[in-house]
Amino acid sequence: MNLGDIGRLLLTLGVLVALAGALLVGADRLGLGRLPGDLRFGSGNVRVYVPLATSLVVSLVLTILLNLFFRR
Repeated sequence: MNLGDIGRLLLTLGVLVALAGALLVGADRLGLGRLPGDLRFGSGNVRVYVPLATSLVVSLVLTILLNLFFRR
């Protein structure tokens, strides 16, 4: 692997990380992570967060999008 290939790989990874960050910011603005079915428990210094409703919504949206794009 030469330096040009490594540079392209690093640029691609950087773009993917930036896109993931933009998606997370957008999801926060939409309220994902604070849905009524998301469970939060806390006591003292220990906090447990179980995003059940958020997981279901994300799974449903991804299933629909992937079925639309990869339909035969």
